[in-house]
Amino acid sequence: MHPAFSVIFLTTLIGVGQGLFLALVTGQTYAAVKIVPMQDPVTFFAWGSLVSLLFLAAGLLASFFHLGHPERAWRAASQWRTSWLSREVIVLPLMMAAAFAYGLLHYFGIDPVIWTSPEGTSLSLTLAVGLAGSVVAFALFVCTGMIYAAIRFLQEWATPLTVINYILLGGASGFTLAAAFAAWTAPELVRFFGGWAVIITVLAAGSRTASLVRNARLKPKSNLQTAIGVRHTRIVQKAQGAMGGSFNTREFFHGAPQAVFQAVKWTFLVLVFPVPLALLWAGMDGADRGLLAAAFAVQYVGLLAERWFFFAQANHPQNLYYQAA
Repeated sequence: MHPAFSVIFLTTLIGVGQGLFLALVTGQTYAAVKIVPMQDPVTFFAWGSLVSLLFLAAGLLASFFHLGHPERAWRAASQWRTSWLSREVIVLPLMMAAAFAYGLLHYFGIDPVIWTSPEGTSLSLTLAVGLAGSVVAFALFVCTGMIYAAIRFLQEWATPLTVINYILLGGASGFTLAAAFAAWTAPELVRFFGGWAVIITVLAAGSRTASLVRNARLKPKSNLQTAIGVRHTRIVQKAQGAMGGSFNTREFFHGAPQAVFQAVKWTFLVLVFPVPLALLWAGMDGADRGLLAAAFAVQYVGLLAERWFFFAQANHPQNLYYQAA
């Protein structure tokens, strides 16, 4: 498939925003049960929510560059009963609303206790909103991943690993950003978020490697004979039937040389996993702002390459027919 940069930025940016929001709620949850110290509601939670919201908004903005008629974008939500894309269009604003409400409540200090267990554990309003927003965040991950996993004839995408990778890669980038953010606002939580970032990044490395191994072993279900309905044993395409390319040759194949395709794969494998892990490991002990910020920046650049490779690797069956311009 031809990777659209608007979709590449959409999926990676909202993934960071969702992951950061989940990190903030995780930190507050651990603080509520006295495992880690509670942080300042404005400096840490309110400003952290704003950063999450900015990433989500940037992803939403990027999506408009993929539309032929942005003024009709609202119609994308009309097929929510059958379309994962429509569901994503609905859930993304809900995610943004949850991040906004979570940050706003923390900023104004509106945080009454709404429930207390017999053991004395309390549930505050902000934590309840955060937990509800976490459910929305996971729902958004599922919707985004299922847009591609539900396309059965694209074998590279049609696997549960697609959804798992979206969740883990978004979570890894969000927790890595949380570790960098904590270096400025809550140094005592750097090891907490950094540790989670390391764990999720390692899990993402295993999941993404599994999908690469799976895809390398795929055998196409169609061939040139079935594509054109001719059973002859030897068929060679001499021309497409037109002097130049077409929508089919532009939109369903990435067009990059095999050397570039392989280079992008190894680029993201290095930048998304080992380099950020090394930077996180080196930066966590002293809450080094530069190293932790570099860990997030390098990982995000790697995620752009990973998402390009994800789209480019999908081999559309129509390419059996439209082989050359």
